[in-house]
Amino acid sequence: MAKYEPVEDVKVSPDAPLSDLIELYGKEYGFMAGHLWRAAQVLGEGLKDSELRVLSFTGNLISTGLRGVITQLIRERLFNVVITTCGALDHDIARATGGKYLKGFFEADDVDLARHDIHRLGNVFIRVDDYGPRVEKFVRDLVARAVSEREEWGLYELLKLAGQMIEDKDSFLRAAYEADTDVFVPGWADGAFGTDLFFESQRGLGVKIDYFKDMKRLADLFFGTKGKATALIIGGGISKHHAIWWSQFRGGLDYVVYVTTAVEWDGSLSGAMTREAITWGKVKPTAKHVTVYGDATIILPLLAAYLLKHKG
Repeated sequence: MAKYEPVEDVKVSPDAPLSDLIELYGKEYGFMAGHLWRAAQVLGEGLKDSELRVLSFTGNLISTGLRGVITQLIRERLFNVVITTCGALDHDIARATGGKYLKGFFEADDVDLARHDIHRLGNVFIRVDDYGPRVEKFVRDLVARAVSEREEWGLYELLKLAGQMIEDKDSFLRAAYEADTDVFVPGWADGAFGTDLFFESQRGLGVKIDYFKDMKRLADLFFGTKGKATALIIGGGISKHHAIWWSQFRGGLDYVVYVTTAVEWDGSLSGAMTREAITWGKVKPTAKHVTVYGDATIILPLLAAYLLKHKG
């Protein structure tokens, strides 16, 4: 039988730094505390040991204050590839241009909110004028700037231009531009940003989006990087799959952490654990990997504090 370390009874100190909580969880260990501690160890090693460092997240997170932590991880260059959803672009742009996202509650009367022109995203309230119109105006300005330079763009190229135009320091697009980190959005048409690009094209002023350019850039990154690869994948859906899909072409990820609330038993990609990806060649059999079940808005700040403290 393998030799196992004992669980320790822990005490908390109100004066301890946030980053020390991960070590406390490693001693407490039970249930998801142990998984979070293991995730910190996997990422701490992987980010120092890998040339390719992928951050994948879903758009809903950018509607919350977690946007600042995600931006911080990109600005600090812990990750050098970002894969996300169109919703992330929408929320980042809306907030970067002054849109106010408000603290609401899940139990709100949605009929009443709609009557008052308020969108509800979980317990975040967004006035209609603070979302769609802001994204539409930004895209119109972006297209005007882009077509003055050239007609055809890869989406990742257009997003770098968008980041250059944004002045908000808490914008992840701005941080990606400053860090020269490519942002990939495979479902780019599934939201206000992509739809507004379409509307601009219908006005005869649009840019041509060639997503094959993005795929060529992804191929260069995943094939051309000869060292190891690490991924932190927050949430599921298309952004998760795009990250692990491209990883299979280089033999799989060497280090990977999933943070999710989705379940495995329904067979969904969002709920699939890291070990399932081994069967598809998306995670190496020798990889260090762990799935953490829980709310990313709680988990990621703790994990980020640890990684920033221990970064190489």
